[in-house]
Order: sequence, then structure tokens, then C-alpha cells
Amino acid sequence: MTNPSPTAPGHLVLVGHGMVGQRFLEALFDSGAGARWRVTVLAEEPRPAYDRVHLTSWFAGTTAEELSLCDDDFLTGHGIELRLGDPVTSVDRAARTVTTAAGHTLGYDALVLATGSYPFVPPVPGHDATGCHVYRTLDDVAGIRAEAAHARTGVVVGGGLLGLEAAGALTEMGLDTHVVEFAPRLMALQVDEGGGQLLRRRIEELGVTVHTGAGTQRIDPGPDGRVAAMELSDGTVLDTDLVVFSAGVRPRDQLARDCGLPVGERGGITVDARCRTADPHIWAIGECAQAADGRVYGLVAPGYAMAEAAARDLTGHDASFTGGDTSTKLKLLGVDVASFGDPHGTAEGALEVLYANSRAGVYKKLVLGADGALLGGVLVGDTESYGTLRPLVGSTRLPAPPERLLLPATGGGAPAGPGALPDDAVICSCHNVAKGVIRRAVTDQGCAGVTEVKKCTKAGTGCGSCLKTVTAIVESELAASGAEVAPGLCEHFTHTRAELYEIVRAKGITTFSRLVDEHGTGEGCEVCKPVVASILASLTNTYVLDGEQAALQDTNDHVLANLQRNGSYSVVPRVPGGEITPEGLITIGEIARDFGLYTKITGGQRIDLFGARLDDLPRIWRRLVDAGFESGHAYGKALRTVKSCVGETWCRYGVQDSVALAIELELRYRGLRSPHKLKAAVSGCARECAEAQSKDFGVIATSAGWNLYVGGNGGMTPRHADLLAADLDRDTLIRTIDRFLMFYIRTADRLERTAPWLERLDGGLDHLREVVLDDSLGICADLDELMQRHIETYQDEWAATLADPDRLRRFVSFANAPDVPDPTVRFVPERGQIRPARPEEAAAPDGELVGATVIAGPRLEVRPR
Repeated sequence: MTNPSPTAPGHLVLVGHGMVGQRFLEALFDSGAGARWRVTVLAEEPRPAYDRVHLTSWFAGTTAEELSLCDDDFLTGHGIELRLGDPVTSVDRAARTVTTAAGHTLGYDALVLATGSYPFVPPVPGHDATGCHVYRTLDDVAGIRAEAAHARTGVVVGGGLLGLEAAGALTEMGLDTHVVEFAPRLMALQVDEGGGQLLRRRIEELGVTVHTGAGTQRIDPGPDGRVAAMELSDGTVLDTDLVVFSAGVRPRDQLARDCGLPVGERGGITVDARCRTADPHIWAIGECAQAADGRVYGLVAPGYAMAEAAARDLTGHDASFTGGDTSTKLKLLGVDVASFGDPHGTAEGALEVLYANSRAGVYKKLVLGADGALLGGVLVGDTESYGTLRPLVGSTRLPAPPERLLLPATGGGAPAGPGALPDDAVICSCHNVAKGVIRRAVTDQGCAGVTEVKKCTKAGTGCGSCLKTVTAIVESELAASGAEVAPGLCEHFTHTRAELYEIVRAKGITTFSRLVDEHGTGEGCEVCKPVVASILASLTNTYVLDGEQAALQDTNDHVLANLQRNGSYSVVPRVPGGEITPEGLITIGEIARDFGLYTKITGGQRIDLFGARLDDLPRIWRRLVDAGFESGHAYGKALRTVKSCVGETWCRYGVQDSVALAIELELRYRGLRSPHKLKAAVSGCARECAEAQSKDFGVIATSAGWNLYVGGNGGMTPRHADLLAADLDRDTLIRTIDRFLMFYIRTADRLERTAPWLERLDGGLDHLREVVLDDSLGICADLDELMQRHIETYQDEWAATLADPDRLRRFVSFANAPDVPDPTVRFVPERGQIRPARPEEAAAPDGELVGATVIAGPRLEVRPR
């Protein structure tokens, strides 16, 4: 295909503006299309291309704008006309025109089909009931979140990549989650039986129920037409309020079928190596196309490669796509999973090398050819070596024997680093960027950091799985050239958090403005301001909302309470060690009753009070403080709780007084600001009822004293704590915890909990022991002094707030009407308490209240059923 006129640009119509379509546009103009083509894009969705690979991050707060892949400058800069929400409905090949749903007809000289795929929904009875969703677009995930708000149980049909991501999203939204997979294991295409077993165990440990080897038989709606239950092919019946179908995709090739273009037996527009269809004026790329190797690829990396091949062909360059890389690396429900090359060893004569550690939750397999070449691999639980093993596929020159490449470093392994890779090793398979290209971006093109290299080469801008390897290569090249690698906190500070901590401490700096004036640039940002606020608070223990410190705080710290989904706040008084008197319980109960608050006992052994309005917070806290309660710091990066069992006082198995120690520790470290939240526990015996080994620091009683564990946490990436010291007496135990906490606060990165900090620490647990027990760095006196200063200067933040009328002025909904509560904070009754009103219950478009009975504020009486 050539431009019909050497002087006037031809008209190129792109149908579809997804990730592959956008990549096609970028490659087209990178290849010099400006003088050859005038481009019109016809898109079905109402928004420009966005990052579907990271769609799940939308549930965690990433906005649609942040997911966008296309800005206005790109479109206007290249004169591209983008028409959103107007899909093409037909193609007239003879007339070389397309017609859209809105009735517009456009002529073309070249037509590129990038229509993607559609989610497959099993045609079982009830599949179209209300409450059934697919997981494909931003509108899909918005619909899922809206339904999940009033659902208790969700079922995901499909245990592949997207299915497990959807399950993770449901779990995060608090739903009891099931995954139904027809194949005998999860991620059957990517992982083998051994990896699948481990993946299933790790995911079930996170509370997700997995059903493999079972299909969906039917979906039963309730009387209201909504999903109520699902029956599986093995007879299992699951009660559910929500169903998400993620059972694979099918090529969207109907346009091609309707205009007589050849398609594959199982779908997909047939194209050659240059992505041309049987019509010389039409190309097809991405998931809608059947590539020259006969495959339809459902991953973004092959789609990008096809986009680049088509773009180069349309600009007169040689290009081809004859097969793609289907390697995968991602974190599913907190479990690292990767596969590359030929993970199932299907090649004749293939051999396998395995490493498995069930206790550590790690499974690794390399597949080797008869000649010793690396053919592929599976990694579950530890994908650290993915970035260097994947580029070695096909190579017989491995940097170490295969078995040593799998073993952990502490077990005699020799994990390959990026330095062992040859220059032609492809690091970013999404954009086909080799290691040599990244190196030359630093050495020849002057890129001074990863951000610049990403802009220059596009490496790391696709799925992101190679970013760690890209970073290592860039830093290695910068170090080799003598350039300083900037590990700065953000664009305003070239120092790390740990360095800023030392600067603030050494110079006695007490304000952000002085710190940024003397050691930074600009006015700060949402990254550095809370970090500096935390450092100042941990070193000075001053009131966090005084002076300019108030403007540095995160949203919750700003009002000393946790903002909830409807704009109300939660109140969490401290209950040290989980011990509370009847009078304390009565006080909390009376406050909850009088202010109409929802009450919930937490896993940290205290009571959360939900539904407080901003202007009610001072009145609620006045009564709590008068009754002897203090802030529980649920809103801050600080010590939360020290949980305990009842210990030897009540329990027949207890060997120490765990409650007394937990109370002592919680009062000692209350208000201690740190890089991330801190949780702790004390168990009175080895039965571990307080779950101390899942905390940042945990203590377990022995007959000879106390065992101290550090670096544990729950959440999406659970980690068992490591035993730091055994059979400590009380004084040594407390001194060791003091030093551990202060060493962590002093050296951790921004938002780094103790678990990743300990794993990152040079020398790991042994080094930590040497520092806090043997004083190998000679800093223990400093650590002790810092903790003593914290203890002596502690003040309850809410008591300090109530004592100063000026500090109370911030607790109003409207500055110009301080006595008026926020009318948008609405609740409805449920199970004898209140809960936030859902959007459909709050107000109709005309402002009329609809749905359930809405109460304007928590002070109204809620009658139990």
C-alpha cells in the first residue's frame, strides 16, 4: 500500500482506540507519517485510550485520567481527529468507506482495524440477570464497584489473569469471594501443576474460595430479578449477590466478516506478517487479528508489536510480525506469579529443573532443551529473577548452572543480575526494547534517570513488569559512567527519606519551609510534605496541626480522624492491650447512642465509632477525654495497637502476664510517628492467640522470658515475623524494641513497613541483631535517647486540640457557616444501626430523596428491628 498521491496526504482511518490503537498512532508518527497520512480515529468508548492492563488499580484510587494513555497535545500535535462514542458499523470495501453508528460515512485510503476483543460469557441460564458483570472497561469496573457496595458475596467465573485480578478487587471491597475455574488449576495457560497448587494455596490463605475443575451450570435470580445463587457443574450451589465473568475473550471481527474479509476458524481477522488483510487497503492489529503464525494473541505485548509492524508498513518501512512473546509477570492477590517462554515444556526432549519451598511459599521451574538452552520457566511466590531469566530464553550461555539460578542466595544460589545479560536481550517485550538500547540511552543520548530513559525508549511503559530490570540497568550505566544516581524522595528533594531524617535531626530543623529552602527546591508536593511532617513529628513530638505543619498532613491527620466513604468520620479511642473497664464500655456506648454512631469491634481489640460529622468530633472527643480515653491514632502513620491474649492471669496455658506487658508497650509507644503504621501483639504462650508473628513487632511468652519477633504483617502481602531474640527478660526486651523501632524510623523509606524494610536491609536480620543487640554501629545510645525523648514529650493530640479554641476552628463543615452540618452526609438504618446512604438511596437527579428511608444525620434516632 502506498500513498495515492505523492503531494497530498492520504486519509487513514483507525477503527478502535484501545491500547494497541494508541500504540499504532505513536508508532505511525514516530515513523514519519506526518506528510503521508491524515488520520481519523473512530472509537466506541466515550473516552480516549487508557491502560487496561492496570485496570484493577482503579479500585485502589487510580483515576481514569491517570490511566489515560493519550493527551490532547498528542492529538493536536499530529492533527489527529478523534471521534469518541461513535463506533463503525459497516465497511464498504468497494467504495472504500466506513459508516458509523451515528450515520456518518467516511472515505479512506487506508483502514486499520484495532477493534480488540469482547469478553466471553458462558451462555448458561441466568447469565444476563442483574448483578452479572464482565471485567473489561472502566465502565465495567465502575458497575462492579457500585454493585459491590451492597453485596456480601461475589463469584468470579474464570481463574486466569483477569479473573484473579477481579477476585482481588472483590476481596479488597470486603466481599466473601469465590473463584470458579473450569480447568483443573488456576492460570492453567501460564503455570504448571506444581505452580498452580502453590498459587491456589496462597490465594486460599487470603480468604478466597477456589473451585477448580468445575463450570457454571446456571445462575438463579431471586424474586427481584437479581443474582441470588449459582450452581456449578459438580453440584455445588453458591449463594451470591454478584457475578463477574472473566472466562476469556473473543476477537471482535464482525466488521471484517460482514465485509467479506477472511477470518480464522476460531475467529480473528486473517493477516500476513505485515498485518495486512486480504484487502490491500485494510490492516488489522491486536486482539481482533489472527497473526501470521495462526494465533490470536490476548496480551498487550504482541498487540504492540503488531501495531508497530503495521505502522512501519504504512510509512514505507520494512516490518513484520511472525509471533509474539506471551511472557507474563504480575502480582495476583499479593502473590507474585510469572511465566515465560515454554512454561509447560512442550518442546521435544525438554527437561525440567525444579525448586520448591512450601514453607516459604515459593515454586520455581526452568525448562531446558536437550542442548541446554533455556526454553521457559514458571515462578510463583518469588519472581525476583524474572527480569533476567526471560531475556535468556533461547540462550545456551547461562550465567550459572540452571539449578543455581533457582536457589535462593542464602542456599548457595547465584541469581542472575541484569549485568549477566547480553546487549541483544529484550528487556521490555511490550515495546521490544533490548538491553543495549537502554544502555545507549544513558551513554549516548544523555538520559540521566529512569524517567528519561522511559520517555526515550518506551521501555517500562507497557505492562511495567520489566521496570525493576530497566532501573537496574540504568543505575548500573550511570554508576559506570561516574554519574551520580539520584535516589531522591521526589522532584523537590534529591535526598532519601532516611537522609532527610538525619538532616532534620542534626540541624534541629523544625519547619518544612526551612528544610526545602536549605535542602530542596520548589514548594513541595503530596509526596514530600507528609514525609517531612512525619519526620518532624517523630523528632519533635509537637502538635501536628500547629503552624505550617497542618498544611503538610494527609487528609486523615488533618482532622485527627478517618474519612469514610460518605464524608463522615470514624472515632477510635485507644484501648491499651484491649483491656477496658465496664465504665469505659458504658461511656463509649452512651456516646455512640447519643450521637447515633455505628459501632464495630475491630481486630485490634478496640471499638470503632463510625458516622461522626466533622463538627461533632470535638464534642465526641470531649466526652471521651473526660472519661480518660486518648486518641488511638487510627488516622496516622503511628503505633495503632498492641493486641494481647488474657495470658497467665486467666488462661490455663499462659506462662506470662501478656496483658500487663501489652498495656505497658502500647502506652510507651503511643503517638510514635513512623514511615508507616505500626501494629504489635503479645501472646502469653506458644499457642499464639494474639497472632504476634503477624505484627511489626510481636512478643511471645516462654517459660524463661519473652521471644521477640519483628518484620511481620498481614494485608495483601502477608509475612511471618522473624525471631530477633529469644528468652529476653523484661528490661532487655523493652530496650530491644525501643532500638528496633527507632532504627526503623530512622532508616526506612517513605511508606515502607517493617516487613519490606527488613528484607531490604543490607545484611537482613543478622545485621539488625548486630545493631540493636551488639551496638555494632555505635548508635544505640542515640536510639535510646530518641525513644526516651518521645516518651517524655508525648501528648494526647485530642486533649491538646480541645484545650485550644483556635485549634477547634478547623472542625466545621463550612467556614462561613460553622453551625451548619454538611447536608450531603446521609445515612440509612440497617440492623439496628446506621450505614452510609448509597447514591441511589441518597437523592434522585432532581434532588428528591428516593429508595430507603434516609436520615439526614447520625443524631436522629435509629430504631432496632
